Formats: sequence, C-alpha cells, structure tokens
Amino acid sequence: MLGAGAAGLAVAARLKANGVDCVVLERGPGVATSWRGRYDRLRLHTIRSLSGLPGFPIPREYGRWVRRDDLVRYLEAYAERFALDVRTGTTVERVKPGADGWSLRLGDGSEQSARTLIVATGYLHTPVVPQWPGLQTWTGTLIHSASYRNAEPFRGQDVLVVGPGNSGAEIATDLAEGGAAAVSLAIRTPPHIVRRETAGWPAQLNGLLLGRLPERAFNTMAATMARVEMPDLRPYGIARPAEGLMTRLRTRRYVPLQDVGIVRDVVSGRVRPVAAVQGFTATSVLLADGTSIQPDAVIAATGYGTGLGELFDDPSLFDDTGVPLVHGGAPARPGLFFMGYDVTLGGMLRQLALESRRVARSVSLTGHTQGD
Repeated sequence: MLGAGAAGLAVAARLKANGVDCVVLERGPGVATSWRGRYDRLRLHTIRSLSGLPGFPIPREYGRWVRRDDLVRYLEAYAERFALDVRTGTTVERVKPGADGWSLRLGDGSEQSARTLIVATGYLHTPVVPQWPGLQTWTGTLIHSASYRNAEPFRGQDVLVVGPGNSGAEIATDLAEGGAAAVSLAIRTPPHIVRRETAGWPAQLNGLLLGRLPERAFNTMAATMARVEMPDLRPYGIARPAEGLMTRLRTRRYVPLQDVGIVRDVVSGRVRPVAAVQGFTATSVLLADGTSIQPDAVIAATGYGTGLGELFDDPSLFDDTGVPLVHGGAPARPGLFFMGYDVTLGGMLRQLALESRRVARSVSLTGHTQGD
C-alpha cells in the first residue's frame, strides 16, 4: 500500500478486517501528511457524520465542520485503533512489474516487492505552478497554496491569489482578515459558488440527493439555486459560469466553491477579483484584460498533479492529467489497484470510505496478500 492518508488507512483497515496482511508505506513522518501541510484555517467542507472512515466515526466533539488539526488527530487515532502497520519516512521512487507481482524501488536504494499493490497517494499529490511567460524574471514572492499556512507573513503586503477554487478563495479571505494591505483574486474561469449550508442544510446533501439527475437537469437546477442563494457578483468582477456544474464536474473533475466568506469579502471590496494571469515582468503581473498589477506576493492556488507518471513506466495506465484510467475498485493491472482519484459532489472522505470497501473486497477475492 502506498500512502497513509485517509484512503490508504481506510482500505488497510478493511483488508485487515478481511484477514489480509497489509503494509502501508508513507513518505512523510506520520499519517495524514498532506492534511498536516494544509493552511491553518482549513475545515472539512463536508459534515462530520458523512466524513468518517469505515469502522470508526469521527468523534462528535470535533463539531460539524471538522478542523484540519482535529482531522489529523482522527486519522492518527484510526491507525492506532486498527493497529495498522504504517512505515513512515519511506519514499517509493519507482514501481514496475516484478517476478511475482510488483517491484518497488525505495528512496534508500533498496527494493521491495508486493504480490498486490494499492496506490492511494491521491490526486492532490504534487503542487503545480504554471510556467507563465516571464516568471523567471519576477522579483517578488511566489508560493504555491500548498506552502501557505496563515496570513502573518503577508501582513501589510499587497497579495495576488491566483485561482478561485476552494483553497484560493479561503486563502484570499484569510489574507483579508489577517492584515494584508490589499488582496486580489485572479479568475480565469468563473466559479460555481454555493453556500456551505443553508438554514442548517449542508451543500454536501444537495450533491448526494441531486447528483443522480440527468446532467442537463442538474445543470439547470444548480444554476437556478445559485441565482436564488447568491448575490449577483457581476458588478464586482465575477461573471456567471457559462458551463453547467455537472458538465464541468464530468469533464474537468471540478467541484463548486463553497462560500465561507469570499462572497462577503468580494462585495465589501476586501478581495478584488481581477482577470487571469497572462505573464510576469520583474515587478508586475500581466493580466488577460491587458492591465497589470504590482503585488508584493503571489500565491498560486493552481492545483496539483498526481505524480503517478514519475512513479510508473507505463503511461497507458493514466489519462492526460495523470489520473488512473481504472481506479476505485477494479484492478488496473493484475495485482495493481488505484483509489482516491474520484471527484464527486458527495464529498471526498465519503467517497474514500466507499472505495475502500470495494478495493478491499476485490483484493480479498483474489486471495493476494499485501507485502512490503
């Protein structure tokens, strides 16, 4: 098993319950490495009761919207509860077919083998910063959102956040609340914005209840709900999306932006939407509408890659974005499984719980035993 995040822990626990030995290899110093590295104010966008892993719910005292640090504590407790064999500080550099399953080359130069290999390293694995023209000449600060923790280092600065996804919008709000002198948010494609909850009803349940509608019907309903729930942000620089939400989910693995403050901040002027980034000079960021701005710092909330293309020699395993073509249950190759790469409106952790049962069942039926 590769990866001791939620996906890896969940399927390891299910395998153990089925009597299948499993070793979990984790490159970081502990479980939930990716969660530990996220920004301080992060909370789950899914409710606690629908975010627990199989066999052990998230404690009620963590509240409805679980904080980052509490989720890390939960995943630590999950690994301990099921006595999972997690080997941290173990980097896998290459995977290839072996004489009896799969051969793994580790960072220390050693080789390990496994009859069955489950890859659960996730689609938020490798931060991606676009190679904008002129970026190498830029003299200001530039970091990926994966390196952002809180607003304190940017107090009193003019900051541009690139990307209106959930991370970008929350970071923009965090900067506005945390003392940045000015905050801009660069938008290439207008986001679908939903309220995290309305009168106590979470957006996650809308996704679960309506997600089986035909695409056209869902798109129409989502657009109608957005007009009812959200103010018209066009006067403030955010156009309405031209493409339907379900269509965008299907074609681009997109989930909507949950509003936890960004709408308020845009309307109040604390966060200023600007056009997409086109390039850089030494002191300026060039925008798609022909204007330019001169921020002190740029935070690129521009997404992640899976990193799987660097791990495997076989490119036919993946689509052009690096996502496995077969994942979530069935083997991609004999003895090779991928999980944690599906994007749904019902919530990532809930989806991982479902996939962990399917993958564990498939592995158990093969009669294979996980090795390290």
